[in-house]
Amino acid sequence: MSLIVQKFGGSSVSDAEGVKRVAQRVVDTKNQGNDVVVVVSAMGDTTDDLLDLAQQVTTKSGPSRELDMLLTAGERISMAVLAMAIHELGAPAQSFTGSQAGMITDGVHGAARLVEVRPDRIRDSLENGNIAIVAGFQGMNRQTRDITTLGRGGSDTTAVALASALDADYCEIYSDVDGVFTADPRIVSAAHKLNEVSSEEMLEMAANGAKILHLRCVEYARRFKIKLHVRSSFSDLEGTWVIPTESDGDAPDLTKEIPLEQPLISGVAHDRTQAKVTIVDVPDVPGYASKIFGSLNDAKINLDMIVQNVSTRSESRTDISFTLPQDQGDAAIEVLKGVQAEIGFADIEYNDAIGKLSLVGAGMKSNPGVSFHFFDALSSAGVNIDMISTSEIRISVITRADLLDAAVRAVHTAFDLDAEGEATVYGGTGR
Repeated sequence: MSLIVQKFGGSSVSDAEGVKRVAQRVVDTKNQGNDVVVVVSAMGDTTDDLLDLAQQVTTKSGPSRELDMLLTAGERISMAVLAMAIHELGAPAQSFTGSQAGMITDGVHGAARLVEVRPDRIRDSLENGNIAIVAGFQGMNRQTRDITTLGRGGSDTTAVALASALDADYCEIYSDVDGVFTADPRIVSAAHKLNEVSSEEMLEMAANGAKILHLRCVEYARRFKIKLHVRSSFSDLEGTWVIPTESDGDAPDLTKEIPLEQPLISGVAHDRTQAKVTIVDVPDVPGYASKIFGSLNDAKINLDMIVQNVSTRSESRTDISFTLPQDQGDAAIEVLKGVQAEIGFADIEYNDAIGKLSLVGAGMKSNPGVSFHFFDALSSAGVNIDMISTSEIRISVITRADLLDAAVRAVHTAFDLDAEGEATVYGGTGR
């Protein structure tokens, strides 16, 4: 007997028919002799609808504590309705909120982080023969006893955390596509599904815009060596296995002739949610960059790519550019204006009409041909580059937002990732 954690996204339980379809899949898994824990997201666009409701009654975002109380209602609806549908099929099921499931978090509303998982009630439910249904995306702070949320996509993290705490055999993440693809199939129709990908490569893809898995979920799975199976709730096809880095599979047979690029490349990820900030004419003096980034750190601003160049305006000056989430742009500008007089830089430039493209794959550092083909493909597509960042398994660039789709297709084709047929997208969100 195996213990399997299954997570279903909002598109999978978007309506009553979707809930019934998920219920049947869960019961089938149970009838195969498995213990099953199910984590659910809010139905369809429920979370967005609740956010819209909040904005109709308040001029700002509203008290963060109350917003969390509101948003967690979506997952509570899903868990109860799914439990009812499973009962209708003749199988016993019990639903649990995040706090009832033992998801203990810090006190940060809207973006809480797990500090402990104590799924005692889940274990008891399983021992009594039940299917346990858990509301994703939520937990409780032990000190304040307040309900918290884990941020958008947090149901993925709930599922992986429970899989670790319960010592599950693996965790299945269901969405509206058949697995992890070499690019977003909504942009590249010829993208093909990967049968297996290492957790390290998946981490880079998630960090650089691939929406199929939440970044924190992949981080958690990698840290605690949880096998993930990413698949569609709309088909019975085998999905993509995300394997912990220590178990990436057998080493390649070096006695066989292998093409240079294709075995190295896992896929092309993109991100439309970032903005670029350039601090112009910063005095080129030791310690000033530290003051700038220290002030941003104090404000909890998440930075991504950072580039420093000789100033285009003055000698002995420098320009510092970085990218960050668009929803933190206003806060970052406010922080920088607060230290402008002290540091003495000339101006702040802000641009949210950008896109990030990333090529992810193992072995890039030792294969210079990868870089050439990457930049040659962008050049041929007429895509200009604003910033470049690299790691051992990733090359990322910033370009204009209106060129991003063309850039993704060009790079995907250049590395022979195009499949003969078209990828199937059953829903509309990929989650």
